[in-house]
Amino acid sequence: MHRPSSTTPRLTDRKRGAIIEAAIDEFRAAGYETTSMDRIAARAGVSKRTVYNHFPSKEALFAQILHHLWDAIAGNDVIAYRADRPLRNQLLDLIALKFRLLNDEAFVSLARVAIAAGIHSPERARDMVARMNEREEGLTVWIRAAAAAGRLKTNDPVFASHQLEGLIKGFAFWPQITLAQPPLDATAQKKVAESAVDMFLAYYAA
Repeated sequence: MHRPSSTTPRLTDRKRGAIIEAAIDEFRAAGYETTSMDRIAARAGVSKRTVYNHFPSKEALFAQILHHLWDAIAGNDVIAYRADRPLRNQLLDLIALKFRLLNDEAFVSLARVAIAAGIHSPERARDMVARMNEREEGLTVWIRAAAAAGRLKTNDPVFASHQLEGLIKGFAFWPQITLAQPPLDATAQKKVAESAVDMFLAYYAA
């Protein structure tokens, strides 16, 4: 009786990981337009068919890369809403995770690639955003839970999440993307995070 090899899932995971790492290097080095699935396959040491078996398109692969970077940086630090903790402290913890992503060199460089690609093709930009939004962001999940518990006043957690992120990204993302400014140091991060959270809670806290 034939038994499935126990190494197959691990081999598949290794190939998927190799494809993602190769794609990160290719997108950062060549940009979105020039990068092809052929070049990614060659760099990863796999066939083009293998790449397409894991990712149906270059757009899907790029979106997965951004998710991969977030997961790699955040690790197991999933912050769920807790009824027994002050809202301010929980939000500051969530913002600290966000800073870890925004300070990552690979994420910032790929964000530049995505923005440049989107400028030349609004349709592609919309597709990238739609793919990124397929998995709801942790801050939105937290806001929805806090609102359901009656501690925040909002019937649109996505909108509220975008507002708070806008307060952060105005200092810790867009200047780095557009003006090549360095990441915020710890003192600046603390100032931005605390002021943003206090403004957010002044409006939304129940």
